[in-house]
Amino acid sequence: MTTADDSSPRDGNDVDAGSDVLGVVGVGYVGLTTGACLAALGHRVVCGDIDAERIERLRAGVIPIVEEGLAPLVAEGIASGRLSFVVGAAEVARQASIVFLCVPTPQDDDGSADLSYVQAAAAEIAPVLAPGSVVVNKSTVPVGSTHVVSAVLRRGDVAVVSNPEFLREGTAVHDFLHPDRVVVGSADRAAAHRVADLYRSLDTRVLVTDAASAETIKYAANGFLAMKISFVNAVAAMCEAVGADVADVVEGIGSDHRIGREFLRPGPGWGGSCFPKDSRALVHVAASHGYDFALMRGVIDVNEEQRKRMVRKVCVAAGTDDLHGVTVAVLGLTFKAGTDDLRDSPALAVIGELVGIGATVRGYDPTCVGELSPGRARDLVHVERCASAVEAARDADVVVIATEWPEFSGVDIAAVAEAMRGRALVDMRNLLDPSAVRAAGLTYDGVGRS
Repeated sequence: MTTADDSSPRDGNDVDAGSDVLGVVGVGYVGLTTGACLAALGHRVVCGDIDAERIERLRAGVIPIVEEGLAPLVAEGIASGRLSFVVGAAEVARQASIVFLCVPTPQDDDGSADLSYVQAAAAEIAPVLAPGSVVVNKSTVPVGSTHVVSAVLRRGDVAVVSNPEFLREGTAVHDFLHPDRVVVGSADRAAAHRVADLYRSLDTRVLVTDAASAETIKYAANGFLAMKISFVNAVAAMCEAVGADVADVVEGIGSDHRIGREFLRPGPGWGGSCFPKDSRALVHVAASHGYDFALMRGVIDVNEEQRKRMVRKVCVAAGTDDLHGVTVAVLGLTFKAGTDDLRDSPALAVIGELVGIGATVRGYDPTCVGELSPGRARDLVHVERCASAVEAARDADVVVIATEWPEFSGVDIAAVAEAMRGRALVDMRNLLDPSAVRAAGLTYDGVGRS
């Protein structure tokens, strides 16, 4: 692992983007953000996808995901001529000398990653890549995936590099343009430095290492963050048992610079497209190499238990374990604020359990109002969608805050209380002032606080 000039901050005033045309295969969350941000750094970027309809919408500046700052960045890239969209991976490879693979890597039941999309993309671009090209794994892939891609390409004149992404949904544009670090790994050091050089205008540390280390860094980083969330949720459960206030406990431990406050917010558990997949992948990769990653298995177990604890809180608030005839209003449906992503959302997991024991669920989320795509509609099939928090609360026996959207912290709690049939509020995100909730005539139950 190099630690000299490879890991030093780069000059943020250097705006010469170089001569390489960059290609991005896949225009989902990672691919579209990567393409738009690389164009913003001054590179010429060609993005491609097999979905021709999506490509047409992107050419028109229509962004398919909710991500702060992404729409104007795409519009700026298109207007400048630095960002374009084509149909198919092969067309990307015909124009680009460095090609980023940003395709899905869904997880199998055993925690292993399905690399079929990565392999299909590599097979499509292999015949048309120019000699001396570089293929970059940007998708989250297991250790050893650079060798898998190389085997599919069968091109000794094309290098394969790992360049994992560390983007948080809701702040992905900021994270890309202001990263804590950039990680690049490959057995071909010249190719690795060529990819690292793409980020030279960013004032950040660039770490060049081998491919296996780069791939492990991605999984280990997300696993550690998931561990912090599971830890604080376990601490919150202990606080409830002993009568402590988790807010004060977090303030106390987070003030220690060795620990820090980040990811120490108790809630209904972690979810989304990364943490669940990457935590299970860590366990699987370790097991496949003979190591029982018991710590990570415990992190996953705590997360699953946390969701069950949230269900029990709702049952206690309703005064019954049989929720037939009970209406629950759930405020927030996405896995976190700032995104429209419903994948592995703790809110939906809790809703599924509540419906399973008889509850009627009314829900509101600012990204789930109006007509939805067929996929999102299926995800919310058990939810009666409402247009506002107060509408969702109408005739509800229990109101639940499940996602930390800022508008919920300022919700008119008196109007919510007036609309309700029952008198109970469960705050899974600790957004509200308990005294204000009680002043409105409701009972309050948070996570690790009372």
